[in-house]
Amino acid sequence: MEYIRPLYAWSTENTWIYQVFIIVFVSLLLSYVAGKLLDRLYARFQKTRNTWDDALAESARKPVRVLIWIIGIAFAAEIIHAKTDTPIFTAVDPIRDVGVIAVIAWFLLRLINNVQKNVLQQHATDDKPYDRTTLDAIGKLLRATVIITAFLVVLQTLGFSISGVLAFGGIGGIAVGFAAKDMLANFFGAMLVYLDRPFNVGDWIRSPDREIEGIVEDIGWRITTIRTFDKRPLYVPNSVFTSIIVENPRRMSHRRIYETIGIRYDDMDKMHAITDEVREMLQTHEEIDDSQTLMVYFNAFNASSIDFMVYTFTHTTVWTEFHRVKHEILLKIADIIASHGAEIAYPTRTLHVPERVLLARDGEGEAPDDDAAPAPAGGQ
Repeated sequence: MEYIRPLYAWSTENTWIYQVFIIVFVSLLLSYVAGKLLDRLYARFQKTRNTWDDALAESARKPVRVLIWIIGIAFAAEIIHAKTDTPIFTAVDPIRDVGVIAVIAWFLLRLINNVQKNVLQQHATDDKPYDRTTLDAIGKLLRATVIITAFLVVLQTLGFSISGVLAFGGIGGIAVGFAAKDMLANFFGAMLVYLDRPFNVGDWIRSPDREIEGIVEDIGWRITTIRTFDKRPLYVPNSVFTSIIVENPRRMSHRRIYETIGIRYDDMDKMHAITDEVREMLQTHEEIDDSQTLMVYFNAFNASSIDFMVYTFTHTTVWTEFHRVKHEILLKIADIIASHGAEIAYPTRTLHVPERVLLARDGEGEAPDDDAAPAPAGGQ
């Protein structure tokens, strides 16, 4: 009993230790229960087609557990501070407030990312058209809003005047603007791309001013990522797009077939019939849009051929499909030329030999020499 009395007295005087232990244990238990509950909710919500429910559950899984620990540890620290009066624990309240704000901002950022990802997956699964560029722009603006708002709220919580901070930012912004003018140019270049919409994510673009051609993979605040056709990534500063010409072949209404085909000069009398049949074939072809300009005409006298032009437009704008159609059209034109007994010309050269000149062949005979002296009438 003598050993128990000091222990009992110590425990009576230090009940705060039990309180801290209980708070930490409860925090651990609540964190475990909340994690399991959110895991089950997420598994159930994944079976629905609602974009928000599973995104909300997934976004809250980690932040809720961290929030429980922040509140629990802050509560335990306040008990310790009330008993020990240690100066370091005076920082518990502002640290707790900043932690709560950070966790809320973290949750909102995760929610924005998960909703954006779910919207993309849902449209891809349903094979519905959507504007990924607008979706990315909205997501980036929301994330920037959350970060800036959280930063200002943290400053206000720590006792800083937001109006003073904004005034200082206005003065310092001039100096920062000069120092980071290229970065600001890229930022405003991204804003112009989002507003003017010369291209979207997934578009094939090219510029005749620069060696830029490929598929747009991402439009960031500073750079745009383009995947070239040899699969190399190309990172273009957004400010470049404010000063160059950009072509967007994906927005073509049609694709053009423009070819010049030559036949032999010997087939001049067949030119009219050939061009008429090629024109008729194009007008009845299901892949050709006959409402657009369609021309098949004798075009030029060339060095080794007489040429006619084929000018028409396809319905499809898909690059691979267009080449399939063009392949079929060119083969049909070749068949039409052959059906008229004509031939497609290739470079040839005709050598005209004077009548008095004989060509030696296989070593038989030689050409007479016109400059040779005539043989004498009689020998000596």
